[in-house]
Order: sequence, then C-alpha cells, then structure tokens
Amino acid sequence: MASLEWGLLQNGAEVRGIAAEGIIGEDVTLDIPKVKALGRAFVKWIGLKHDKRPLTLAIGMDSRLSGPRFIEALEQVITECGADVLNCGLVSTPALMLTTKMPEVQTDGAIMVTGSHVTFNRNGIKFFFHGDDIQPQDMSDIIDMAERGESPHTLALGQVHIFNLMSLYANKLRAKVCAKLADFPNPDRPFEGLKVVVDAGNGAGGFYTKRILEPLGADTTGSQFLEPDGRFPNHKPNPEDYEATKSISNAVRYAKADIGILFDADVDRVALVDSDGNAINRNELVAIASAIVLEEHPGTTIVTDSITSSGLDRFITEVMGGKHCRYQRGYKNVIQEARRINDAGDECWLAIETSGHAAFKDNNFYDDGAHFATRLLMKLAQLKREGKNLSSLIANMPAAVEQREFRLPIVGDDISRIVTDALVGIQQFASQIEGWEEVSQNHEGIRVVCRNEDECGWFLIRESLHEPEMPINIESDIRGGTSVIIKKLKMFFRNVRNIDSKDLYKN
Repeated sequence: MASLEWGLLQNGAEVRGIAAEGIIGEDVTLDIPKVKALGRAFVKWIGLKHDKRPLTLAIGMDSRLSGPRFIEALEQVITECGADVLNCGLVSTPALMLTTKMPEVQTDGAIMVTGSHVTFNRNGIKFFFHGDDIQPQDMSDIIDMAERGESPHTLALGQVHIFNLMSLYANKLRAKVCAKLADFPNPDRPFEGLKVVVDAGNGAGGFYTKRILEPLGADTTGSQFLEPDGRFPNHKPNPEDYEATKSISNAVRYAKADIGILFDADVDRVALVDSDGNAINRNELVAIASAIVLEEHPGTTIVTDSITSSGLDRFITEVMGGKHCRYQRGYKNVIQEARRINDAGDECWLAIETSGHAAFKDNNFYDDGAHFATRLLMKLAQLKREGKNLSSLIANMPAAVEQREFRLPIVGDDISRIVTDALVGIQQFASQIEGWEEVSQNHEGIRVVCRNEDECGWFLIRESLHEPEMPINIESDIRGGTSVIIKKLKMFFRNVRNIDSKDLYKN
C-alpha cells in the first residue's frame, strides 16, 4: 500500500499534484523523480498485462509549463525500459487515447501529461491501455510499483519517434463531417455560412479552428486564446468558469457569430454560447445533446450525472420519448454505467455530465470535447438551412424557475463517517416532513422531491468527488420555492456537527 505522500497523488484513475512553484503555501508534490518512477512502473504494468516486445507507448501533453520537462523525463525512462516512444507533443487527451485504438498507430499504451482545468502550477498524468483509461485499482497498483522503484528488465534501449497525431485525428474528424453532410451543396465544405468563435483558453484546443473548422468552410473570425500558454493568462481553462464564459460571450456578440465553443485545457470538455452570447450549459447542454441522439436513435437511454434537473428528465422521457438514467457524478462513472447498460442488452447512445463531458456510443464512449463540438456544429449546420438554431431543439424543455447550489465544507478527519451520518440523518429528517418524498432510484447521495405548493422542487445532497465538501443542489418551479426548501434544511443542519452550513444562512 502506498505511503501518504504517494497516495495523495492518486485522483481516481489518474495522478494529480502540484508540479511547479508559484503559489504561496503550495509545495511541489509531483516532481521529475516521481514522474520517472511512474513511467517505469507503467511500462512494467503493461508488460505484465501484454506479452509483446518491444512495447510502443505514445506520450503527449497540454500547454502547461511543467509539461515539456515531464515529457522529456517520460521519454527517457520509457526508452531506458526498452520500449519505443511516439512523442506526439501538444495534443488533446482524447486524441492521445485513440493511439491505443487507431489501426494506423495501435500503441500498447499512452501517457498524457495534463492537469485539465486546474491552476497553472498543477499538473497530472493520465494512463491509457487497450483504448480506454485504466481503472482506479490499476492506478493504485502503478503508484505502489512506482514507490517501490520497480521497472521492467531490459536488454536494449527503445527508440523515439516524433508523430504528428493531431493531423491524423483532424483528418478523421473532418471525414466524419463530410460523410454526415454529404447532401450539402458543397459536401467538402459543409460548414460554409457558419460563423464559429472558438476559445481554446490557451490550452491544447487551438488546432480546432485551423485543422477542422476552416477546412470545412467555417468562418472563425473572432476566435481567441488559441495559442498555447501554460500560464493561462486570459482566464482559467475551464468551461464552467464564470470569467471564461463571460469572455467568450462578449467575443460571440462582437463577432456576430452563430455559436461559441469553449474548450478546457486538454479538450475533453466543451461549453457553448448561443448567437446572443447566452451560455448553453449544464441541463440545457445535456438536453441539446440528448435531442440530437434521440432523433437518431428513438427510445434510447441517456445516462447523466446525478444533479440533472426534473425538467431535463421530463424532456428526455416525455417530450423526446427516451429513457433517462441519473447516475453517480464523475464522467467516468457515467460512461461506465452507459457501457454496462449496453452490455446488459439495452440500448444507450449517450453518457453526458453537466460539466461538459459527453461520450457517444458511436465514438467508443470517449469523452472527446472536439468530437462533441463537431456533433453540435453538424446539427447546427442542418438547422440553419431551415432557419433554426440549436436552442430550437429544446424549446419544449421545462425549465426550473430557481436554481441554487451550496457546497458545505466538512470539518474533521473522518470524512467517510461524517458523510454517512449526515446522509442517514437527512434521510430520516426528510421522511418526517410532509410533502417531501425521497427518490428511490437514486445512485448518489439523497435526492428528495418537495411537493408542497410553496416549494414545487427538489434537492440533492451528496459527497463531493474531489473536495471535503457536501454539495447541495436545489431547484424549484416557482419563485421563492428554493428559499422555502432551504429554510427547512437549515432546521436539520443547525444540529449537525462537522459540517459548516453557514452558507445556507446567506440565503
């Protein structure tokens, strides 16, 4: 079992840590020696899983300042372990994962150096094998091997090859668009007439304008922050960040564009802005993706994370005639549930999280932001011929009048016990409130429907995936409804120790 120092690096099925100085009080936890140890351990782990020699591994990075030195370290240790390296340079995470699946490449594994949306001084490592992420237990095993200093026995050095992965990836994505829109007047440039503003957040997504949109005929005037810069000087590389959304909204309005596309640093997530500069995110983004899939595959199941709204549920099931499965928050949880549903013999074509992660069955359930954005743009191109836009797809979606979110810090070391006690307590408390009913088919936390006339809403209380917090999401279909629900929740939390509920009292 890994020591605390090494164990803290694990974040589910990947590694995350502080990779550079620059923020007071945040000491480096992910350094070159640890990166090298993890690289050696991964090569050995693959060798134990895959009886093939020599092995070939692809490596790539987003734009973070610590990326080049981590890539150099990985290149060194992988070749010292006798494996060949395809150095793909600046890439998107989904593209690098595809190297373990593409018939043109078919690497034995891949390592992506990325911190996704976190601050400039942090970084992480994602590992891929057989066309998918490794599992959390595999990550734990690799960390244990790295801490013990394990490496494979080798007789000869591997070789390094520079590989232009993003050109191959972009060619494949453009071909999909041209095949889908083959009935357009100019099928080689089906996005002619579309004006698209892209904000890459100075991450790895700048390729999307030059290699995909412009060759397909789109006008990308007004696109911004396409150049990689690991300082992220303009805004956080996070599609859910307020400043990032505000920035692209202004850019879309100024350019008079049809749509805005906002990527995170490693291009596995996306957010949208409509032609008026209004954000299309969370439930609305999920609804548009669901509408597109349900038009193509009527009656299919849509898997979402747990915090999606009642209005979205009614839209998927009643308006669009599909099936809706709410599952545990965390994009890998949502994707794994979608795969499980298909393996059980039911049809599921979309797994999507309100954070902007979306994975389609016909794309091997990879959460690929560029692929998702392209699916949306293909539909927009079709709708524009009819004088419509993407928002027209969800015109009949019931929308909540009020939405609130609180994140209550957990104070104490025994987080698991504190969370369990709180969930049991809220379950008992809700059962005593007239008009409140717990949702039985719920995979995360406690979800309660509040049916009283002055509430007309619901709330979900759960444990955060990454922070010592208990988030609470509340919605109501009437004005003032969330305040009534919050007032009752205060009655419960005022007697709960170890959970800081003061934010509820700011309501």
